[in-house]
Amino acid sequence: MNNINLPFIEEYIRSVLPTNTGLLREIEIYADENHIPIVHKEVGVLLQVITKAIKAKRVLEIGTAIAYSTLLFSEAMGENGHITTIDRNKKMIPLARENIKKAGKTENIRLMEGDAAMVLRQLKDKYDLIFLDGAKGHYKYLLNESINLLNSGGVLISDNILYKGMVATDKLVVRRQRTIVNRMREYLQYICNHPQLDTSIIPIGDGLAISYKKQEEIE
Repeated sequence: MNNINLPFIEEYIRSVLPTNTGLLREIEIYADENHIPIVHKEVGVLLQVITKAIKAKRVLEIGTAIAYSTLLFSEAMGENGHITTIDRNKKMIPLARENIKKAGKTENIRLMEGDAAMVLRQLKDKYDLIFLDGAKGHYKYLLNESINLLNSGGVLISDNILYKGMVATDKLVVRRQRTIVNRMREYLQYICNHPQLDTSIIPIGDGLAISYKKQEEIE
């Protein structure tokens, strides 16, 4: 339980959403059995809906894990979509590459290994959608590095933004998580008041922040 929604609401939402099949379902089972965090079912569906709604063709993902959300984005974009995804976890990267290969998406997905802040500085492309799901305590810094890579009219999605409910109330904060919680609160204040962004906070999964990058004014 993530302390975001009441359990019966969470269970009901997941029960009415279609069940994934094939490789995506295999990855879900593997993640559950091996305690690997992936996006929640309702979050995954929302990611795909937003991807389709904005007709995204280029996605930047910060935090690949085993490429579950990567493949959700790829499925939503279709054959002409391209994803750049970044991770530094040496245990996860081989699994991610294998899942990308199994899905037949090696031509559509570029997996870059390394520290996200360093990799972001190397990128030159612009993206329609950026999914921020990396180190939770570094979100603000990663945003500053990535926001210039987002097209005007593009969407930034930040995952785990309520962090098991701890961001919303000190009553739930575990002492060893205090620094992360404080940084996440600071990040939320930052993006909700950022001059280039319009932001909404959605209490599903572990909490999502969805930000729209305003159109640049022409002088």
